[in-house]
Amino acid sequence: MIILLSPSKTIDFDDPPPTDEATRPRFHADANRLAVALQDYRPKKMAQLMSVSEALAEKTCGFYSKWKKKYDGQGTKQAIFAYRGDVYTGLQAEDLSGRKLVFAQEHLRVLSGLYGALRPLDLIRPYRLEMGIRLQTEKGKDLYAYWGDRITRSLCDDLEGAGARVVLNLASAEYFKAVAPAKLDARIITPAFKEEKDGKFRFLSMFGKRARGLMARYVIENQIKTVEKLAHFKEEGYRLNKSLSEGDQLVFTRKQR
Repeated sequence: MIILLSPSKTIDFDDPPPTDEATRPRFHADANRLAVALQDYRPKKMAQLMSVSEALAEKTCGFYSKWKKKYDGQGTKQAIFAYRGDVYTGLQAEDLSGRKLVFAQEHLRVLSGLYGALRPLDLIRPYRLEMGIRLQTEKGKDLYAYWGDRITRSLCDDLEGAGARVVLNLASAEYFKAVAPAKLDARIITPAFKEEKDGKFRFLSMFGKRARGLMARYVIENQIKTVEKLAHFKEEGYRLNKSLSEGDQLVFTRKQR
């Protein structure tokens, strides 16, 4: 089983990571090319490209102006410890160690607009680049064109050593769009997490994102490799709702808090 997550817009490079174990991103050279291209952007142009405030665009320009093409580890942090936000609050990666961290390294992938696909211990630099941004490159009009089928091919390689050919898609639609499901030759499980109030069920972003991290944590802690065991997920009050689930679309619900 391979677990897919989206990255977080919020990052932390100030707090030290709990381990020195680290790996090199597989698509480091590709990330370099994108970073170099973004070095030409000034805050106003960056704000237009990313649809953010000029203050945030200026901070983003600062990331790329300090970018080092040489891979030396300085100014970097392992991806799983660098990302913050609701998904990673649920994941609680800082508590993973030993066999759990090894399992995560083998079975968890973070899809990234800049880095393509990351393993948990891959060292990354501070950045901001969402997958859906229409950044023109020599490969096409946006990042989906830039990455082509390379992310999919890397996931196919990962599936070879992951036991059951199952992809647990906990990524957002924006990021999963960078994957070609038909080429994975795998069963794709896409959970949804909904809150129930007055008999109505709905997805609430903050809770749903945290729940994705909780499920990733559940799989890692229990080293789950089969779809059947996913149905036992009961973290923070969620339960599988069989009446709302259909096929590989598993829906977990709980009373709204």
